[in-house]
Amino acid sequence: MGNDIRKEVTGSKARYVLTKDGEEAELTLSIASPTLVIADHTAVPDVFRGTGAGVRLVERLVTDARAEGFKIVPLCPFVNAQRARHPEWADVFSV
Repeated sequence: MGNDIRKEVTGSKARYVLTKDGEEAELTLSIASPTLVIADHTAVPDVFRGTGAGVRLVERLVTDARAEGFKIVPLCPFVNAQRARHPEWADVFSV
């Protein structure tokens, strides 16, 4: 897709964002502590359907969790479903 995922942090909230044709796919987070992040919601507009955008957002979250040393609580059903499909990510999920 060629679009980079950006991370935006505002206080105790954060989100990963992909932009395409003026639309945004996002994964929103609540930062509970420096070592615990809650994945709240994933929103992927129709323009992203079939591109793997949602999975890419979760992959970036997992990569950052490993690099920055935090655990993820998969409150979002999509993130939880991806966690279940990827047992190799178990090290970063707090369930």
